Amino acid sequence: MTHEPHISSESRMLIDGKLVAARSGKTFTVVNPATEEVLGEVADGAAVDMHAAIDAARKAFDDTTWPVDRGLRRRCLAQLQDALEGEREQLREELILEAGCPRAVTYGPQLDLPLAEALRYPAGLIDDYPWEVDLGDRAGLTGAVDNRRIWREPVGVVGAIVPWNFPVEVTLGKLGQALATGNTVVLKPAPDTPFNATRLGRLVAEHTDIPPGVLNVVTSSDHLVGEELTLSPKVDLISFTGSTAVGRRIMAKGADTMKRVFLELGGKSATIVLEDADLPASVMLGIGACLHAGQGCAIPTRMLLPRSRYDEGVELLRAMYEGVAPGDPQDPATLTGPVISAKQRERIRAHIRSGVEQGANLLVGGAEPPEHLPKGWFVSPTLFTDVDNSMTIAQEEIFGPVLAVIPFDDEDDAVRIANDSRYGLAGNICSGSVDRSIALARRLRAGAIGINGGAPFGPDVPYGGFKHSGIGRQNGLAGFEQYLEIKAVGWPVTETPSGR
Repeated sequence: MTHEPHISSESRMLIDGKLVAARSGKTFTVVNPATEEVLGEVADGAAVDMHAAIDAARKAFDDTTWPVDRGLRRRCLAQLQDALEGEREQLREELILEAGCPRAVTYGPQLDLPLAEALRYPAGLIDDYPWEVDLGDRAGLTGAVDNRRIWREPVGVVGAIVPWNFPVEVTLGKLGQALATGNTVVLKPAPDTPFNATRLGRLVAEHTDIPPGVLNVVTSSDHLVGEELTLSPKVDLISFTGSTAVGRRIMAKGADTMKRVFLELGGKSATIVLEDADLPASVMLGIGACLHAGQGCAIPTRMLLPRSRYDEGVELLRAMYEGVAPGDPQDPATLTGPVISAKQRERIRAHIRSGVEQGANLLVGGAEPPEHLPKGWFVSPTLFTDVDNSMTIAQEEIFGPVLAVIPFDDEDDAVRIANDSRYGLAGNICSGSVDRSIALARRLRAGAIGINGGAPFGPDVPYGGFKHSGIGRQNGLAGFEQYLEIKAVGWPVTETPSGR
């Protein structure tokens, strides 16, 4: 492995504007998944720390001008943007070390893209958004004429729970919109990747005018500490990105307090390659399952090939997969780094073994650890062919570098197979006709469809899924508005408010 750069990571949490240790004084260890070596220690928050953060967020929402002072919010987001830009390269190295993310991926969705867009887009909406809409005059129930207005106001306290696979992207996506709309936030990062979040907390405390309590960061090795957010009546909305199983639990736990929830959950995205497609270009999408070791909810992990070109497509995929090997995430040429933990690696290996047991053809890779990497939690890029869509490897979100190749008979069969999943996050269609692809896209039950390699993603594009892939949308105007409440007000036209 390449020599690791020395990074000074922040070990403290941010609660009520102060950088603090856990009240117990305890810390937990963060490990580099590529080397299994200890990176450092971070505060191990408990329920008492989470309650302090929730109380601070509630007080900041109820007692400060943050919810109504748009100019302050715009200025503070610009300050945070500048502070993050100033530590971009430290963030990059930190992500490579704690997430095992390949360096190449940090120049795109892991760091540079969200750093360029995730705060700027919602900050840009602050001035232009219609916070108040005049519906005009109308005779009311008594016959008197009323002026009617619609106000948009922040929801309140947001509990933001983020995963380990793309922590900066998800964190900034949530914070940008929640803060721009005037909410206060308690951020709970994944215990595998806390340092990017604690760095963010330090930057907020040292380089912005964000009032104390508006943003809080609580780190913990105990997943149940995050559950305090779902149980507390002082929290108004949970914004969660992660597994469907945990999302379901959040919905159930939040029901007693009638919490609003945004859930961006799992996926099992299918790429449909029609018989008139540019086959070499189309199957290149299959390499997406290897990117960042397949640890992405929208990554295409099923590839549907027409029987008339199935063998040709499989041979192209075989050559491609045989040329991809897991490697050092510090190396700019690496696409497939380690998976996040030994536990996750064993889960992926179990899925690979189930594919063999259920009769799929293991063409490349397999469950055995790569021989050239004795340390680190690596999985070889694995290609299964002759997969039936009912098999576990075609139905379960593996979150590893595993691609299932499935034959289909015609368009109707392809749509049936693609939609035969409890997930509906994303998908792809490749064909020689964009009109044909668009018609097919309308039949797919998924939240984002790429055509011929196109990617419907960006800060202005709502992102989320159908079915068990979640509720609500992140990004875009739809994502902005999910952090807002709607209030209708009316008064007699004979009474004119001052200043209007």
